[in-house]
Amino acid sequence: MTLSLSRLRRAVMGVSDAEATAFSRGDTPTWKHLETVVRTAVGGYHAVLDGSRFDDLVPRLDRIPLEFRGYAYEGAAMGLTGLDCFLPGASRLQAYMDGPGNPHIYMVHIGAGEALARLRRKPDPFMRRLTDPALRWLVMDGYGFHEGFFKQRRFVERQQVPVHLSPFARRVFDQGVGRSIWFTSGADVDRIASAIAAFPAHRHADLWLGIGVACGYVGGVGRPTVEALRVAAGRHASRMAVGTAFVAKGRLRAGNLIPDTELACEVLCGVCAQDAARLVDRAFEDLPDTRSAPAYDTLQRRLETSLAVTPSTKGDTA
Repeated sequence: MTLSLSRLRRAVMGVSDAEATAFSRGDTPTWKHLETVVRTAVGGYHAVLDGSRFDDLVPRLDRIPLEFRGYAYEGAAMGLTGLDCFLPGASRLQAYMDGPGNPHIYMVHIGAGEALARLRRKPDPFMRRLTDPALRWLVMDGYGFHEGFFKQRRFVERQQVPVHLSPFARRVFDQGVGRSIWFTSGADVDRIASAIAAFPAHRHADLWLGIGVACGYVGGVGRPTVEALRVAAGRHASRMAVGTAFVAKGRLRAGNLIPDTELACEVLCGVCAQDAARLVDRAFEDLPDTRSAPAYDTLQRRLETSLAVTPSTKGDTA
């Protein structure tokens, strides 16, 4: 790609470093870790804007250290989805899903949702084109994350929800918003609990599930913080465990399991990451998919039952 075209794409679709790191409030190891995660995802996104041919793109993504590589693949999915929205032809994202992005398929769906939010595209028509009845809902997670992260005042502080979303889509949107709170709160338990407590009670369970996703995949904290998080979640600790187990499967599938994921599984799920992933595999078996019971909802309910986490009597009781 010519340098001028790359610059044009970045000018129209890019994310500045100032925008990407505006959430950060300090220079502690945790804040620096979270900044690295965001910068890596944005880097993968910009890599596509600079050149989307897989033979050039994939080696650039694979130069990222293994711990952070999933974020680069997530960002690349965001970029490919953005190009698909603007340029005609065969779906770049689908080719990515079928090819180099497949080991990171969970992150790829999330990145697609982030692109739709950034480009202000409604996610429902896009999701209907995706084939996996459970994983396609991760598009809504990415959509919610983007809105919670980049539009914190509207979607976290004011607790707004996009009016065009279906009832179940709103729940998965909240999962993404919860994940964004992990970042904007600096993974601080008190800030997380306070932010979630400000939402209506019926939204707490899915917000805590998103915290479980972030704690398990992103990490950046030690055992005392994860243990305090379990207490703060109260009766929603089992929902948090569902999110953590799910991302343990995602990291194992991609071959980038990290100690933080093992720690989160041990504390939040009561099992090791390998066992959590096996429970996810079982939950995926013969998933029904109906209007009244979306496959992703059934998957989560099965996981919650199989994990059988005892809720804390303290913390969130709403």
